[in-house]
Amino acid sequence: MKPRLKYLARMPSVWRKPGTAHHLANTIPMVKYGGSSSIMLWGCFSGTGRLVRIEEKMNEATCREILDENLFQSAQDLRLGRRFTFQQDKNPKHTAKTTQEWLRDKSLNVLEWPGLEPNQTSLERTENSCAATLPIQPDRA
Repeated sequence: MKPRLKYLARMPSVWRKPGTAHHLANTIPMVKYGGSSSIMLWGCFSGTGRLVRIEEKMNEATCREILDENLFQSAQDLRLGRRFTFQQDKNPKHTAKTTQEWLRDKSLNVLEWPGLEPNQTSLERTENSCAATLPIQPDRA
């Protein structure tokens, strides 16, 4: 069964006067916890690539299909070609043997997901991993 994927339209930019972003008239109320609704998305950190809404139960086959249909297209949209590093967490769908084989077959540069450290966001973990694996460029005077 082919997963139903929806490409979300890009959100328009909103400009407000400085200091008014959190005024009541400029906010939308939401329920942070509770309720029965949730959504699952696939996207990338590297800019405004594709953002895909996943409307079915996620499994390793769905994971590979999402990557197959969106990863290289996002890289192309961002004009990255094959010059990018792919990273995902250690979710069982991502670490499944078939998913790992797919990544190897595509010859992707995969950055290993670091162990969790308390008080770090995923962006900080990604930044630290990149800093640990990328060569340091000397400052040019």
